[in-house]
Amino acid sequence: MKIFQYCQHVLGIGHLFRSLEICKALEGHEVVLVTGGPQIDTPLPAHVREIRLPGLMMDGDFKSLFVTEEGRSVDQVKGERQRLLMDIFEREAPDLFIVELYPFGRKALSFELDPILKDIRRRDLPPSRVVCSLRDILVEKKDPVSYEKRVLSVLNSYFDALLVHADPSLIKLDETFSRTGDITIPIVYTGYVTPKPPPNTRIRLRRQLGIGESDVLVVASAGGGKVGSHLLEAVVRAFRFIETGNILHLYVFAGPFMGEEEFDRLKSLSSKTTRVFRFTPDFLSYLAAADLSVSMAGYNTCMNILASQVSAVVWPFSQNREQRLRAEGLARLGLVELLDNDDLPPARLAAIMSRALSQWSRSPIGVDLDGAPNTARWLESWMESSRRL
Repeated sequence: MKIFQYCQHVLGIGHLFRSLEICKALEGHEVVLVTGGPQIDTPLPAHVREIRLPGLMMDGDFKSLFVTEEGRSVDQVKGERQRLLMDIFEREAPDLFIVELYPFGRKALSFELDPILKDIRRRDLPPSRVVCSLRDILVEKKDPVSYEKRVLSVLNSYFDALLVHADPSLIKLDETFSRTGDITIPIVYTGYVTPKPPPNTRIRLRRQLGIGESDVLVVASAGGGKVGSHLLEAVVRAFRFIETGNILHLYVFAGPFMGEEEFDRLKSLSSKTTRVFRFTPDFLSYLAAADLSVSMAGYNTCMNILASQVSAVVWPFSQNREQRLRAEGLARLGLVELLDNDDLPPARLAAIMSRALSQWSRSPIGVDLDGAPNTARWLESWMESSRRL
């Protein structure tokens, strides 16, 4: 089976890494991953081939697109992307078209998606089943009535199935999309998508870093880094107030998209016990080796926390409801502790971090984290059934 997976990360990196996990799980098939955000170099398995469209990103307010390379206008890049995407689809002729987030989000990219979706239905393009790949929580809209009407119109007209990468025991789609009952295509909850660390990861990485088993390792992160520098600075300052009687280490991962000025300010706070990095492709291993994670509450970070079973305090992104809803659900299960802005002064944050370090025990979490293999199995079975019809 040839699979065409479309994922455009326009602000952070969570969407891309979730899509990559699904690509990896589709082993045994030919996967063409089409991306178009800022370049993030990650290793790909042999069955996955990446095609990059000219880059577009979204501003921090999610209001407008801008290009990732200088000297080109947004209109120029949009025209080129539309032509390229159509040509690629026609040339590759996939059996399955997986579209990440759209039409629930990425409305700004409808200029390149709608023509393909319409041509598939009109049979002007090679026949392909079309699936929407959706995270657990949708951000709120200023006009939810017209938003949901538009989503339903596109979804029910041009898609064949909706995969929700969530565990309904934690959160269901209808909590952030009121007209779920009007969706006429199959809705499948796959479980959460996350890689899992090998059993010996904690020992391996701590030895590699020269961190003793009785030492305390704290990992602080801000996802892609476009937002979150305020949190990381607060963690670095609070770390100096933590007293456990053990040797302490703090590893800070700022994110590949953090501004140079913010990153330089963080780097200036480095010390023998505090190390600041932009990014690591092995972030999950650091969480598995850590005794505490302090982070924002994005999808991928939260699922990495659960997969690694590390003690965690999270500071949800305040611009929309997505991270707070997820964090509150996990907090109700006792899996994370929430931070508010009032918790960020150094002494107060240090006390919260110290408490999280002293109270955590690694125990079963009760949340389905097998979203990637579940997605692959369901798609394989569904596509096989459709062939027999």
